[in-house]
Amino acid sequence: MKVVFDTNVVLDVLLDREPYVEAASRLFALVDNGGIEGLICATTATTIYYIATKSFGRKRAHAQVHQMLTLFEIAPVDRQVLDRALDVDFDDYEDAVLHEAALAAGAASIVTRDRDGFANAAIPVIDPQELLAAVAAGLE
Repeated sequence: MKVVFDTNVVLDVLLDREPYVEAASRLFALVDNGGIEGLICATTATTIYYIATKSFGRKRAHAQVHQMLTLFEIAPVDRQVLDRALDVDFDDYEDAVLHEAALAAGAASIVTRDRDGFANAAIPVIDPQELLAAVAAGLE
């Protein structure tokens, strides 16, 4: 199952955000072990770097982004993705870009804690606990 991880789920792990870090970490482990194919949007990498630099400094930010690039595949963002994101009915352009990048990458779903931000998504949008349950039940 090819799943695009919303930035908030990635940040739950990197920033050790309770009570979300446990489920997000388990999803990271599934990606690492090949249980699911995880992708991040290209824009997620830049956001992670920016937030990690502000939180931990440049050296640790560099290491964290490198780790993400090793673990996850990338859902590319190009002109077509950006143009289509302007045309979908999303309140948040960043969410629209992630959605369109997920579609272009052939993802089966988006995992996020911000389901409302993806109310008009063309693919399933699930929260981390639901994805863990689906994988455990073999619903890939």
